[in-house]
Amino acid sequence: MYPDSEILFPSRCIPQLRDLRGAKWAELVDRVAELPDGHEDVLAFGSLMIKLASCLTCDLDSYRASLGCCTCAKRTVAGFKGSDNDIVKQFEKAREEVRAFLKSDEIPDAIAALIKPA
Repeated sequence: MYPDSEILFPSRCIPQLRDLRGAKWAELVDRVAELPDGHEDVLAFGSLMIKLASCLTCDLDSYRASLGCCTCAKRTVAGFKGSDNDIVKQFEKAREEVRAFLKSDEIPDAIAALIKPA
């Protein structure tokens, strides 16, 4: 197993993404990086990164896994073709998805206990 690879985007990588885009992105990263792991915005940021970096298709034998999650995330953010507004809008959409899921009856009790309210 590669030492810096996890199954999905780890929140410990968030601060490393700050200076890869413009001021609006840096502001979002600064805000989210200060929040506890179970916060809905941290979950939404993770969801955004999982989608952008295609984490669900990564496996331990892949080149991406050999880079490590933080390096892969940096490459993904730096290579994003849209504007800061576009990526922030995608974050906001992910946050709404997280909020809808958290309000649903689909969360197992064991997981709900780990998630901190906004």
